[in-house]
Order: sequence, then structure tokens, then C-alpha cells
Amino acid sequence: MGVRFKPRGHLSSSLSIDNFLKSHKNLSKTPPKLWPDIQHDPTEIDYQGLPILKLSHPILQALESCSSVRHFNQVHTQLIISALFQHSLVASRVVKKLCSSSLTVSHAVYVFDCLDEPDAFVCNTIIRSYVNFNDPFSALRFYYGRMVGKWVLPNHYTFPILIKVCAEIGSLREGEKAHARVVQFGFESDLFVRNSLIHLYSVCGRIWDARMVFDAGPDWDLVSWNTMIDGYVKNGEVGVARELFDEMYERDVFSWNSMISGYVGIGDMEAAKGLFERMKIRDVVSWNCMIDGYARIGNVSVARDYFNQMPLRNVVSWNMMLALYVRSKDYSECLRLFDSMIEDGEAKPNEATLVSVLTACANLGSLERGKWVHSCLKNSGIKPDVLLSTALLTMYAKCGDMDLARDVFDEMPIRSVVSWNSMIMGYGIHGNAEKAIEVFMEMVKRGPMPNDATFVCVLSACTHAGMVLEGWWCFDLMCRVYKIEPKVEHYGCMVDLLARAGLMKDSEELISKMPMESGAALWGALLSACRTHSNSELGEIVAKRLIELEPRDVGPYVLLSNIYAAEGKWNDVEHVRKLMKEKGLQKAAGSSLVQFGEFNSESFVGNDSVHTKSMVYSMLSEMGAQMKLSCGDSNMASKLGA
Repeated sequence: MGVRFKPRGHLSSSLSIDNFLKSHKNLSKTPPKLWPDIQHDPTEIDYQGLPILKLSHPILQALESCSSVRHFNQVHTQLIISALFQHSLVASRVVKKLCSSSLTVSHAVYVFDCLDEPDAFVCNTIIRSYVNFNDPFSALRFYYGRMVGKWVLPNHYTFPILIKVCAEIGSLREGEKAHARVVQFGFESDLFVRNSLIHLYSVCGRIWDARMVFDAGPDWDLVSWNTMIDGYVKNGEVGVARELFDEMYERDVFSWNSMISGYVGIGDMEAAKGLFERMKIRDVVSWNCMIDGYARIGNVSVARDYFNQMPLRNVVSWNMMLALYVRSKDYSECLRLFDSMIEDGEAKPNEATLVSVLTACANLGSLERGKWVHSCLKNSGIKPDVLLSTALLTMYAKCGDMDLARDVFDEMPIRSVVSWNSMIMGYGIHGNAEKAIEVFMEMVKRGPMPNDATFVCVLSACTHAGMVLEGWWCFDLMCRVYKIEPKVEHYGCMVDLLARAGLMKDSEELISKMPMESGAALWGALLSACRTHSNSELGEIVAKRLIELEPRDVGPYVLLSNIYAAEGKWNDVEHVRKLMKEKGLQKAAGSSLVQFGEFNSESFVGNDSVHTKSMVYSMLSEMGAQMKLSCGDSNMASKLGA
């Protein structure tokens, strides 16, 4: 019995017929709907032959309730099937829904491309969404590529958005093009358009063009006046702004704050205070302006008075005072104010707050307080930026915990040049110059470009460790490879490095070759080295030069006296003492700051007869040095004898 096979073509034809019959059967069924049939479906037809819709229509309600892309695609399909997609109301609602998220704006542009006759509302919605999602360049590209490209006529809402885009990107050229189109379409008298043009020209520094737009208007509102005043203030014309301010028939808090900030900017705190006291209603910005003004001129007490009088403070208020105490080097008060901020609970600390506090901890050497701030940072959920991370590692570096500083440094995803400098500085000041150079070499290989401060840190590390060759290499690298012009700080490090190594002649030669006028600090470093290496001849020359630079500084006299004492030239010591007495110079009382936990103890050394003590101390210092040499010779002799 044979087996019969059907030809392959016959089998394929049977399957095709079956599929066709099934699809025909499905098409004969009523298509599924996402909304129930209702009796009051619209039956009115507009001039385009499309049904007149209302927002209460089920399909529009279904569109508004979409919570996922899948759900939106279902509704979108129904709109196409029901021939409602091209309806202006439906299209505008679809685009508006897609523009509610930055992830679906591109989909909105795709929908726009599918519309037969898009209108200005749809275009404005897309442009505005780009602006809201901080993508002004895409907004500009859409305007020219799609709106202008499809000949969509603008309305009076289009140009305020477009001009705002031009102001955000700071493009005067694009702004002028937009202004030309405003005139072309006859919107130059529109109040909102004029206000946006005033803002544009003010931002771009064309304040005279802003005033022309302002003066050309048939009417103004409060926004017009405020924008014009703010423009004058930000362009440095506070006097003209005041004239306009005095002409205003109505003012709000923004008007007053703009003028106060203008006077703060030019340092006229008397005028700012006069306006502030005339204000009937003040907000937190008004108070912050006054605090900022007095902070700028360094008047800490008055700034603190305004801060204490504030009925309500925000985090900016606290941060300004904390930063002011740091700038004025009152680090203890900075920490006390921070404690008050935590106890008060009025404002929550942010990144700027912790930067000031960590800077205060670093300068006070308060490692435990710095660690506490670090733990607060971890628990607060604040994600440290480069500035805050750098402040943290600088605190650890200055407080001597280089392991923790390195941990913070290694965890930083992005490091600034200041971050690298802080690590180099930390290793250098704590005596690990080799590690400092190692970090510097790592920076050269894969870090940012070193700057002049970087080489100050490296040269300082070499100076403290007496690494002369390494110092010369870094100095040459800075000048030859990085083309950085040496400053007084760089020369100071090199002079100190050479002088400490006993190369006083080289130090003097380097000072003499400096392109700028050498300061007292350089000569002082050289004089100190002369004392260390008992070089009275060079010391005398340097001391005289230093006395010429700083005639009222007692330091050169004391150092020169010590040099003479070290060589037993007591007559010269007495001569220096007489000079000090004749000029009425007196060494300030010495003091030291020692920290025990949370308490600071400061001790002073009295200075009743400074000249006598100076000479006695010099003699004692010389005696001590001679005793050490004697003891060393005796011990060596006994060892050799043994």
C-alpha cells in the first residue's frame, strides 16, 4: 500500500485560504472599544466634516487617564480607527499628554509630523515642553524645522515662548530674528510679547533696546516696570533704575528687592538701608539682600543684627552668615551658628552649609567635629558634589588624617584641580613629600591640568622635606612644560628650599633674578636660613635689605641678633638691641592655641623687657648648641677609644 503525499504548493494554498477566512470572519465583527457606547455621542459636524468634540468625550477622558505607553498606544489606535486623530482638539490633547514627560517629547514630535494641518497650539505645546525640560536648543530647532517649515501660523503665545528661549541661550542674533517676525506678524503691540523682548534685550546687555521697546508700548503692567528696572540694575545702571522706580504708580516686593539688590551690588548700603526701612512688606529675599550687602563690605556685626531680626529665615540666610564667618576667619563662631541651625530646625542644611562648616573644622583642626559632619552627610541623603567632596577631603588633610582624605578622594567620580591640590598639600604639610610627588605624578598622567597653586603645593612639600633636586625638577617643569609664569609664592618656596639646604648664595641669586619685586617674605626666608647655617655676612646683607622693606617689623632685628649671638658677637648683639630701642620696636607676645576636645586653651608669654630677653635667649640658644656639640664630641671620643 503506497503513501500519497500532497504537493507543497497545495498545502500552502490551503493554509492561505484558511487564514483569509479567519481574518474575514474577524473583520465582520464589531471592533473593540476602550469606552462604552453612549447615547449623547456628538452628531454635529464642523466645516471640515469632522464631528464636534467636547472634553467630556470618553475617548478624551481615556486619553487623560493613560498611565503607560502601552495604554496610550491603545487609545491612539482607537483615535486612528475612529477617524478622530486629525481633529484639532484630539491632536492637541494627544500632544499635550505626550509633552508631560521628557521621555515622550520625541514621540510628540512624531505625532506632529503625522498631522495634516497642525496649529499654533500644538507647536507652542512642544516648544514650551522643551523649555520646561531645559532643552532650549531643541525648542529652537523645532520652531524653525517644523513650525516654520510646515508654514504653521503663530499666535500671540508663540513669540513669548520663542523669545524666552533666545534669552536662555543668550543669543541676541536669534532674538533679533524673533523680533523681526513679531513685527512681520503684527504682534509688536502685544503686552506679553513686549515684556519678553524687554527681558531679552536686558539679558543680552542691550538695555537701550529694551528701553525703546518699553517706551514704544501703548500700555504697561507691573511686569513691564519690574523687568525694565531689573534690567537696568543687572546692567549696572542703578541710578536710571532708581529714576524709573520713583515714577512707578504701583510697586510690589519684587520692585523694592530689585532696587535694594542694585544698591547692594554697588556697595551703597546707606541707600539700600533707606529703601529697606521704607518697605511696608518685606519677604525673606529683602532680609537676605541686606545681609548679603553688609557681608560684602565685611561688616559682620550689622549683618548678624539683620540675621537675628529676621522673622523667618531660609537656608540661604543661614548659609550667608556661615560663609561670612569663614571669610572673616571666625571659625569658632561659624560652628556655633551651625549648632544653632541644627537646634533651631528652621532650615535644613544643604551642600553649601556643609562646605562652610567643613572649612571651619579644617582651619580649627577639629577632626572629631569634621567626622560628625561627615556622618551627618551620609545620613542626610545629600549626594556630595565636587565642591563638597573637596571640602571634606581638605578637612581630613589639614587635620592630619590622610587615610580618610584618600578614601574620600578615591570615591570621587569627578575630581577638580582643587581636589588634587588638597591631596598634594595634605601629604606635604604632614611630612610625606614622596607621597605628595606621587599624587602629583598621578595627576600629570590622568588628572586635570596642574595650575600655579598645584606647583605651590608640590614645591612646599619639597621644601619641608629638603628635596632640592625634586624641587628644581618641579620648578623647571612648571616653567618649561606648563608655561606657568612663576609667582612670588613659587620663588618663595624655592628660596626657602635652597636656603634650608645651606645654598644661600643660590637663594640670593634666585631672588636677584626674579622678574617682579621680591617681597619681605622671600628675604625673611633667606635671613632665617642664614641664622640656621650661621652665615653672618650674608645674614647682615639680607637683614639690611629686609629692614628697608619692612622698617617697622621687629623680626629682622631679632633674627640678626640671633645670628650675631650664634657667632659670639655680643657687641653686635648689643648694637642691634640699641637700634630696636631707638626705633621703639617691640616683639609681640607669643601665643599658642591648644585644643583639648571641645575646649580651646590659649597661653601667652609675657614680654616686659623684650630686648633683654631677646639677647638672653640668643645666648642660651648658643650655649645649648655648644653643649650639644661638646656632648657629641665626648660620646664620639669614648666610642673611638672603646
